[in-house]
Amino acid sequence: MSPKNPPTRKHATVSVGFVHGMLAGMLRRGIDPTPMLAELDIRLADTASSGATPGTHTGAQRLPVDAYARLYNRVIARLDDEGFGLFSRPMGCGSFEFLCRGMLGAPTLAEALDRARRFLAIVLPDLAIRVLRQNGRAELQITERSPLAPRPDDPGRVFAFEWLLRLIHSVACWLVGRGLALDGVDFPFPRPAHADDYALVYTEHSRFVTGPQLVARFNQTLLELPVRRDEAALMAFLEGAPGRISMLYRRDRNTVTRVRDLIRQQLPASLSQEEAADRLHMSSRTLHRRLEEEGSSFRGIKEALRRDLALARLTKTPMSIAQVAADLGYADTSAFYRAFVGWTGLSPERYRRQLLEQASESVQH
Repeated sequence: MSPKNPPTRKHATVSVGFVHGMLAGMLRRGIDPTPMLAELDIRLADTASSGATPGTHTGAQRLPVDAYARLYNRVIARLDDEGFGLFSRPMGCGSFEFLCRGMLGAPTLAEALDRARRFLAIVLPDLAIRVLRQNGRAELQITERSPLAPRPDDPGRVFAFEWLLRLIHSVACWLVGRGLALDGVDFPFPRPAHADDYALVYTEHSRFVTGPQLVARFNQTLLELPVRRDEAALMAFLEGAPGRISMLYRRDRNTVTRVRDLIRQQLPASLSQEEAADRLHMSSRTLHRRLEEEGSSFRGIKEALRRDLALARLTKTPMSIAQVAADLGYADTSAFYRAFVGWTGLSPERYRRQLLEQASESVQH
């Protein structure tokens, strides 16, 4: 297949397994969701109101992402609870906006996540959030303070963990203006019927374990990314939120991912925005607009890709600094040095030395 003819992009859909969990809080309150589903023209073969139980096969039936977003907003409006009626006390409408506003002025993603942790401890005390760093890796931990349901595979409990991870991850991606890869996630419940969707929504490296804690792992260097959003950007982001952003950063609907793949395929040659747009069969202006809607830019994607590849190669290979610079398309090594110091605050040599020292200390302990 010619590079100018990429595979056709399918319309993004979501498994109704996510819908059953979303409706669980309504059912607990004796509210029949059937009229709401009918108003939104959503027809489920196995509606939650029919008493679908954990283990029911719900992975095959699918719902368009835009319909899922509308249902998301309708459920929280009906319950006046952005926590979907799943927790010991409601999470008042407007909580998502104030979460975003609280994170907005942070200098780095690390500080933004810490602000999110403190805010969520107030409005969502049933789940505790922590971010830990060790050996070059970072972990986002979401822990039950007390059991959310009698059984670990209860649809409401499963959805609670799915929802909060997706919420935090989506806002984090938007704040720094790029997709943030999760290297792996341990979900604290048995594998659900809709688990195949996790590769698109979270990561293909998803595991299902016993316990009260979800653990999402990612590269520690991502915590030092600067927060790039301002008040004007927030107003656009909040339009249709929180439902609209609930699946925004999934891999099959992310123009950022497609552009990133194109840029990577061309390295060490430098792909221009016009060339990328041509290969995606759209105008440069349309590409710019779509990337802007997803909170990114062509230049930002290119720099983020170079940064991620540079860190990976300095960490995992013995390649020389000059070879890394050449492979990433830098005209000379000095330009790579300047870029690397801007990313990490360290020279490439010092960064590599520091990793070796940390590895040595870890072995000694």
